[in-house]
Amino acid sequence: MEEQLHKLQDNIGKVLVGKASIIELLMVALIGKGHVLLEDVPGTGKTMLAKSLARSINGTFKRIQLTPDVLPSDITGIQFFNPKSQNFELRPGPVLTNILLTDEINRATPRTQAALLEVMEEHQVTIEGETLPIEAPFIVIATQNPIEQQGTFPLPEAQMDRFFMQIQVGYPTLSEEKQMLHMYKQDEPLVAIEPIFHREDILKLQEAVKQVKLSADVEDYLLKLIHATREHELVETGVSPRGTLALMRAAQARAYLHEREYVLPDDVKQLAVHMLAHRLVLTMDGEMRTSKQQVISRILEKLEAPVESGAAH
Repeated sequence: MEEQLHKLQDNIGKVLVGKASIIELLMVALIGKGHVLLEDVPGTGKTMLAKSLARSINGTFKRIQLTPDVLPSDITGIQFFNPKSQNFELRPGPVLTNILLTDEINRATPRTQAALLEVMEEHQVTIEGETLPIEAPFIVIATQNPIEQQGTFPLPEAQMDRFFMQIQVGYPTLSEEKQMLHMYKQDEPLVAIEPIFHREDILKLQEAVKQVKLSADVEDYLLKLIHATREHELVETGVSPRGTLALMRAAQARAYLHEREYVLPDDVKQLAVHMLAHRLVLTMDGEMRTSKQQVISRILEKLEAPVESGAAH
């Protein structure tokens, strides 16, 4: 199964050039059962990333372009009257899929955002009193453009906390972009992607991740990191208990990807900024002096990591 995971990473790498670390984070979210917020300018490969993941796990893929006129029912679905049958019929929305890409989530109204985030949390959708479960695996990849803020509705902190991790994709380097040009000159790499997993395999991986061990020392290290965010002078609201559980599960998933049965302090370190920064609320002074990512990085610098690997526990 671990070998297949590496093939899955390679598969997505055929479409998204030079983003091995981003692809690994996406794998962590997939087997850690988490939703992802991609924050970057348009055209950096976010849609291709989601599509290639869906193809690789033989899953269904849907995309929603969010705008202020998108209603909650456009996402969840509606009951409509069919004049032919003279009956009301259920028309499920695009959330009933395995991989859901929601483009520019900050362009949707707060009401529509809340409907989407409720589905993310509950893994089910209720339409006119009828509840439909969403078939697992279910992962939402939401995007937002950090530069263009006119006509947007920024996600409230409580809703940001629903996202497992936040990732900045970034521009490719010159050599990576040249490689991309050569790849796409004559072919469409996405079309050539073959499934590596079936959806049932992903469910087994998600269960296997839970068996990865966390030593007492690594557990204490993780908790000290969380509590340091709550006590930081520039932080008004620190990481929630939901964030604590997410970081633990992500660290287990990363260890599993690296074919270990135990979590290392480095797993926590490598994931901390992506897992925790978006959950912080800075003070007014903090907003002026630093960024959320820098707060987490500085806490990591000051916090002494345990030497013990955790393998013995």
